[in-house]
Amino acid sequence: MTTKTPARYEEIADHLRRLVASSRPGDRLPSDAELCERFGVSRMTARQAVQTLSNERLLYRTRGQGTFVAARPVPRVLGSPLSFTESMRSRGMSASSQVLASGKVTSSAEEAKALGLTPGESALLLERLRLADDTPMAIERVVFAMRCAAVLGADLEHGSLHDAFQVNGWIPTRAEAEVTARPATARERRLLHLGEPVVLAERRTISDQDGSPLEHTETVYAAERYVFAAVLHRDATDRLG
Repeated sequence: MTTKTPARYEEIADHLRRLVASSRPGDRLPSDAELCERFGVSRMTARQAVQTLSNERLLYRTRGQGTFVAARPVPRVLGSPLSFTESMRSRGMSASSQVLASGKVTSSAEEAKALGLTPGESALLLERLRLADDTPMAIERVVFAMRCAAVLGADLEHGSLHDAFQVNGWIPTRAEAEVTARPATARERRLLHLGEPVVLAERRTISDQDGSPLEHTETVYAAERYVFAAVLHRDATDRLG
């Protein structure tokens, strides 16, 4: 009985898996040229190995920069009112942010409807790049009513917006959300260091403990770093199929 010899790209793929297992997300991996030199193979064979791990979401490429270890996909429950900071903390990861924009804006029709405002009424905007263990995970654009202006005085690079709401007496309690997949914009690809040109866009409205709309948010997630989950319940009106 003969034993099948693994294809050369499979040997390289196994080597890369071992490197990934001993590395941290964002660490640089050998280039195609380095793999060609180490294993004595063609560039096409090296690329086939790298593509295999890319398909497994273990690494990603950034044009002009190289190949890097991908972050492990983070599960998120659809519509959860948990803040990004709380969600990352529960998984033993350190959350931080870069503030991209903040201040007064004119609410769109969608934002005004969600927040109970008059169309075109002034609102407040906070846009942040959200990171977990220094890896870019999402771009978050939050719009909220002027009555909540006090939260902009909090440390929103190292702290949680939801914590700032609660300090001021507004407890994020209920969330309604929808998620769609779409191509990433050039800005999103740059900020999120995307290997794949796809993002998951979640729009959600969060209400406080009194049922008053608190925030309307669009969060753009790096699709390669997230897995969405849903918790479903059958109610009394559901019928058996």
